[in-house]
Amino acid sequence: MKKIVLSVILLSGLNLNAQDQDPKAKAILDDLSKTTKTYKTINADYVFTMLNKEGKQTEKQNGKVQIKGDKFKLEIPGNTIMSDGKTLWNFNKDAKEVTLKNFDTKNEDQLNPSKLFTMYETGYKYKFDKEEKVGTVLCSIIDLYPADKPEKKKFHTVKLYVDKAKKQIAQIKMIMKDGTKQVYELKSIKPNLILDDKVFVFDTKGLKADQIIDERD
Repeated sequence: MKKIVLSVILLSGLNLNAQDQDPKAKAILDDLSKTTKTYKTINADYVFTMLNKEGKQTEKQNGKVQIKGDKFKLEIPGNTIMSDGKTLWNFNKDAKEVTLKNFDTKNEDQLNPSKLFTMYETGYKYKFDKEEKVGTVLCSIIDLYPADKPEKKKFHTVKLYVDKAKKQIAQIKMIMKDGTKQVYELKSIKPNLILDDKVFVFDTKGLKADQIIDERD
């Protein structure tokens, strides 16, 4: 589905020797990892923008994600996607139809927004680029390069913008092999809010049998 653009960046892979990495970038990412691991839950609002080869905006959409361990709820235009760690629900708001699938946290082809906040930990070489502001936020920019089968990736570089003060991800910029760019700007991150497990279970009440497509094994 075109709207589920987050799936492009939710990747993991090969552990890399820290000695082969840029030490300045590693220090920044270590601090980011320490901060992220203190989050039992995450509520985040983001803006996704797609740019063409000339740098002109071709698509823009707002999204919201809630995360608790392997559980998540993602709100994007036209769809609500959620998982309780076992089942994946994709509700198409226009068609008023929900599709159920088995959810596997190890399946890299399945959407898993929780990996957005830890994607840099495995499978990438990294290098410090520079400092730059995203809006009013001063960020350290880390360039990530896929090390696990890079020829199979649709992108060649991920630019990770890390808020220097909060040690949080502020923005992710994907530089695609076709010259386009995909930008995910995190407008707000609210960690450690209380989220009941019911938040991550789709309620099929009110839907007819032919509006529920169960593709689970």
